[in-house]
Amino acid sequence: MTEHDFHLYDTTLRDGTQQEGMALTVEDKLAIARHLDGLGVGFIEGGWPGAVPKDTAFFRRARRELALENAELVAFGATRKPRGLVSTDPQIRALLEAGTRVVTLVAKSHPRHVDLALRTSLAENLNMIRSTVRHLVRADRRVFVDAEHYFDGYLAHPEYALEVVRTAADAGAEVVVLCDTNGGSLPDGIAAAVAATLSATGARLGIHCHDDSGCAVANTLAAVDAGATHVQGTAHGYGERCGNANLFTVAADLVLKRGLPVLPDDRMRRMADTAHSIAELTGIPGRVAAPYVGSGAFTHKAGLHASALRVDPGLYQHIDPGLVGGGMRTLVSDMGGRSSVELKARELGYEVEAGSEPVARASARIKELESQGYSFESADASFELLLRRELAGGELTDPFEVLSWRLGMEQTGEGAPLTDAAVELLLDGVPVSAAGWGNGPLNALDRALHSALDPYFPELVSLELVNYQVRVLSGAGGSDAAARVLITFSDGHRRWGTVGVGENTVAASWRALLDAVQYHLRGDRGPGRRTDREAPLSSPAG
Repeated sequence: MTEHDFHLYDTTLRDGTQQEGMALTVEDKLAIARHLDGLGVGFIEGGWPGAVPKDTAFFRRARRELALENAELVAFGATRKPRGLVSTDPQIRALLEAGTRVVTLVAKSHPRHVDLALRTSLAENLNMIRSTVRHLVRADRRVFVDAEHYFDGYLAHPEYALEVVRTAADAGAEVVVLCDTNGGSLPDGIAAAVAATLSATGARLGIHCHDDSGCAVANTLAAVDAGATHVQGTAHGYGERCGNANLFTVAADLVLKRGLPVLPDDRMRRMADTAHSIAELTGIPGRVAAPYVGSGAFTHKAGLHASALRVDPGLYQHIDPGLVGGGMRTLVSDMGGRSSVELKARELGYEVEAGSEPVARASARIKELESQGYSFESADASFELLLRRELAGGELTDPFEVLSWRLGMEQTGEGAPLTDAAVELLLDGVPVSAAGWGNGPLNALDRALHSALDPYFPELVSLELVNYQVRVLSGAGGSDAAARVLITFSDGHRRWGTVGVGENTVAASWRALLDAVQYHLRGDRGPGRRTDREAPLSSPAG
């Protein structure tokens, strides 16, 4: 089977947008289409022109602005209305005006839906399919037909479901897509129905699965094994109710597990980046534990795993993460032990020896801190600072020393209260004091630190807080409860996380903030790192 024999079809921009909380602009849809095209997807379903104004605008702009290199853009619509003429049906006219070479039609294949939803006869439903497909084929369109509710219909009335497939194929449909619209089927039922339909009709079949039984990907693969050569899915499994088959998982499984080249090797390596970019555009993140593209897909925490991974990464990973553009990550925690610390250190670029004393000290220190409430899983920068200290025998000199800090709050009239912060630091033995105002304690402390340090360290100007999370630790209560704070910072090029734990939220936030600043000032410098190059503190700029 060659690359051109198999269809990988994305419906994120149509079916995926039915997910709760998703609202894409036309610009969003154009950008997502470009990412999918870059991945190498064969077909991108852009929406329903004529029925959804935003989709009509999308196709109008796509003709001018969307230059696809790999994919065919597809317009989606329905068969003509019951007892109407296909030549005058406004929905069919809108499909043609969308200007795509490929059109996908949804058609009823379950008698109950024909009766209750379309309110027409079974014979008229077949006529609607036949006349609409023929009209579009005569207009030089490639036509795919989505047989809606096919598997439920096949169980209830197999002969009629099969007749829908035959009618569509005989009228000129290139593919008839069997849809598990309610998402309740299981793989054995899907496989049996696809095989029986293929045997009875000889039509080229596709598969479109929803995930209400948690089996959308498994059902899709079962359909392929039974003879389907066209698969539909959405990025991250976006979609109504429980979503659709996850296109990334399906594509990776077909390429890496079934040997079907539905994506070229060089495009496969873009998968993780594509997944991240689409999640950013939709504002709905994919699951951390999503196969292949989730941030946790190749992440290891337990000490037993880490010990084995040190010998051979393949012992606890089913593929090389690089095949999908990912990478292995090690989480440092009290579960990990020395092997996790060693792997994480090497991941961050440090040359450490297996079983070395600094690694043992770092591991012991981590276990001690995590017993106090620290968590280093999302705080690589705090871990790296701890590691550097142990590699330096506990004698690593900080760029500055904190002498004191304080906070105050002021309310004026009806306006929002402002917080003022003051810090006193020691730089090369010289005291430096500064103050800052902000809309909260952390904001004020951040500004005070910038005021004190930016003249000496111009590189700090780019440091920006981009995410802030607080968790009150279990076992503590009241207004003075201990807290864990996780902060993410950026310098405009990269991001890193720090952690602080304190008797209250402000104290914890201050510790995480200090780690972020210390880490940024050290850059790539540090004992044992491959880019090791220590430098003295600079004097004020200018």
